[in-house]
Amino acid sequence: MQASRVRVLGRSLVASRPSVVPRLVLQASRFASTTPAAEGASAPRPPPKSSLWKRFLQLTGGVTLVTLAGGATFYYFAQRDKEPGTQLPHDPSKKTLVICGSGWGATSLLNSLDTADYNVIVVSPKNYFLFTPLLPSVAVGTLSPRSILQPTRYVTRHKKRQVTVIEASATDVDPAKKTITFADTSEIQGEVSTTTIPYDYLVWAVGAEVQTFNIPGVREHACFMKELEDAEKMQRQFLDCMESAAFPGQSSEEVKRLLHMVVVGGGPTGIELSGELHDFLEEDLRSWYPELAESVRITLVEALPSVLPMFSKQLIDYTESTFKEAKIDILTKTMVKEIKEKSVVLQMPDKSIVDVPCGLVVWAAGNTLRKVTRDLMSKFPSLQANRRGITVDECMRMAGASDGIFAIGDCTATSYAPTAQVASQEGAYLARVFAQLARRDEAVARIQELEASAEPEAKAERDSLAKRLAKLEKIRPFKYSHQGSLAYIGSDKAIADLPFFNGNLATGGVATFLFWRSAYLSTLFSLRNRTLVATDWMKVKLFGRDVSRE
Repeated sequence: MQASRVRVLGRSLVASRPSVVPRLVLQASRFASTTPAAEGASAPRPPPKSSLWKRFLQLTGGVTLVTLAGGATFYYFAQRDKEPGTQLPHDPSKKTLVICGSGWGATSLLNSLDTADYNVIVVSPKNYFLFTPLLPSVAVGTLSPRSILQPTRYVTRHKKRQVTVIEASATDVDPAKKTITFADTSEIQGEVSTTTIPYDYLVWAVGAEVQTFNIPGVREHACFMKELEDAEKMQRQFLDCMESAAFPGQSSEEVKRLLHMVVVGGGPTGIELSGELHDFLEEDLRSWYPELAESVRITLVEALPSVLPMFSKQLIDYTESTFKEAKIDILTKTMVKEIKEKSVVLQMPDKSIVDVPCGLVVWAAGNTLRKVTRDLMSKFPSLQANRRGITVDECMRMAGASDGIFAIGDCTATSYAPTAQVASQEGAYLARVFAQLARRDEAVARIQELEASAEPEAKAERDSLAKRLAKLEKIRPFKYSHQGSLAYIGSDKAIADLPFFNGNLATGGVATFLFWRSAYLSTLFSLRNRTLVATDWMKVKLFGRDVSRE
């Protein structure tokens, strides 16, 4: 039995071998077919043309589908913004909220405010919001002026309740009677050019005007960088200097004078304008004015020991080194004593006086209060004596005016810097305050209705409303959250000082420049502005800036 078992097992072992050999031979033949041609095997065949064509059609179809979907989405949102829906009419039972101004603070308030709670009236000499951080780009033709304008009616037309927009300048405020007087200052006026309206709440957000420090010749001979017309004026005069320098027969000294551009002010506006001027020179003027480009000179004048005092020392040094490479002269500890028609008088750090010939002076050196703000402050002489602006409490209420007048933005004197970021956050904060005040007023009105009733249910509801009213009377103070500082320094470089955990993140260069652009695009208030600004950047990259002078 054992022998037979062995034989059977032996047969099985022997019988299994032939089945393994063909498999090994088959696998070896398959492996040999994939070896390089150098080893005697044939090369792999390329995929058939029909397969490549199929892949191309699939890729083209996918790209087309994504493009159509993106275009349809863009068109939908654009049309939705263009054609707003119906609004609630004015409600006589609601309180009247008057907003003076159309700048950062006022526009931020309008964007965040629930207009269903109030009858809102906007009074401003400008019927638009101006995105001021990009104003230097307009001054050299990088952006079109219309690209950074947002009509105030665009904002108000998308609110729940109708908002009245009046293009006029406020001339007087009567806090006792709670009235405001304003006048039509436009070129074309109707039969009525001055009127007075009552208000329940007034938000004073008229901003500030340019500070000249009473230096002779500033208003007569310098260009400002505060309003849209200032940027357009500077662009015209800059190109006028170029064309005058190209006029036949000019002496070399006169050409150098005409092409010397002086920027006064080492803050973000002055720095960005100097950087934009340098870009205009390097990217465009060298092509269209090759005989004059080498004579163009840019000088930045700052009275403080350094430029950009709100940035870290590391970024200040980086900016100064970048300007040095770009051949932009920085004169710190230098004061302007006078601006003449063809020169600027400077007091140098050693106290010497130098008369510097120049063709253009741009003034970007500080703000001061408007006359109408000083007139309002004079209504409360004992409480409003700060020369920097209106004194407000921690809830942005004007001292002396109870809760009737609120003030935000550059017209106020607070511990915060007069920047767009501060004014924007103050406006959003006031929107929350007015929402709370509306709930408070509703509670007060309901309590007054219930006081005439003696029913137990009315007493219980009145007690509940009294507790709620006590909470609504407490308004949380405004707290500013710094989101960082950005500045463009030319040559496709920017600097950023951003809060990072418990410290700051200081960065600069090309990557920061891309972040600077993306941050400003996201800050713009509408899809229209984002599209126009992005399109302008693309046009300049492809075709350059326009050097024609209107």
